Amino acid sequence: MVRSDGGSAANEIIVTGGHVGTHIDALAHVSQDGLLHGGVTPESIQSNLGFSELGIETVEPIVCRGVMLDIAALHGVDMLDGGYEVSVEDLEKSASRQSVEVTSGDAVLIRTGWSRHWPNPVAFIGTDNGTPGPGEAAARWLSDHGIKLAGAETIAFEVIAPARGHAVLPAHRILLVEAGIHIIEVMDLSGLAASGVSEFLFVASPLKLVGATGSPIRPIALIDD
Repeated sequence: MVRSDGGSAANEIIVTGGHVGTHIDALAHVSQDGLLHGGVTPESIQSNLGFSELGIETVEPIVCRGVMLDIAALHGVDMLDGGYEVSVEDLEKSASRQSVEVTSGDAVLIRTGWSRHWPNPVAFIGTDNGTPGPGEAAARWLSDHGIKLAGAETIAFEVIAPARGHAVLPAHRILLVEAGIHIIEVMDLSGLAASGVSEFLFVASPLKLVGATGSPIRPIALIDD
């Protein structure tokens, strides 16, 4: 259609899941032993309209100190192997090496280099070889430090053993269910790593999808030139 003054426009329909591409998990995303964060029973708040509590629309825009811990660089590689478990020692040594300290309220981003696999969906998902990420002890370390959110480059954030798939997700239990700490997955931290900056202002805001368990998100690190 062309208007009388010659002007015209285009539009589109966007269809996506809440956990596709770079996204953030709502607290309604994961339960443990039949309970969501805060001891809420899913059946009491879940319906065909989504979740009446703990949905992604309850997450305010995020503006906080950000810290990137480059575990791949710590080990002198571009990318960690599939199934590698990021340990507490890895987190502590990386923080020391980069001269940063993880403090309460931080957004902590864990670089494994896994975003290099993004063009290859089979390798990225890690069905056969697993994916690297924090194990249960590392997730507890993050929780004990009182961080605001945790982010990583893989589809599941935490370590996935080869040929195991999402059989168990203890880091999700610790962060989402027990501590109420949101998780951002499928990040690309290569540019931030190349900048050599480990500490920055972190800004991100999920879409206000009422009752949803997650949302696409665009995380931004603001750094000095």
